[in-house]
Amino acid sequence: MKDYILENTLRVERARLQMTQAELAERVSVSRQAVISIENGKYVPSTILAIRLAAVFGKKVDDVFFLREE
Repeated sequence: MKDYILENTLRVERARLQMTQAELAERVSVSRQAVISIENGKYVPSTILAIRLAAVFGKKVDDVFFLREE
């Protein structure tokens, strides 16, 4: 069975909107540390949080989060 890693484009999307980690965290009601952990792939967000994060950027969840084969 293949292993996959969940990757994301949060850092790129934040830069596009000139948004800090703290600003994004506030928009989705999580801590700045949670945003850092998600961006670095150390924490997998819940489905609801992933939807809220994608919505901030006006994107679909699968445009922000995707699986990469390890």
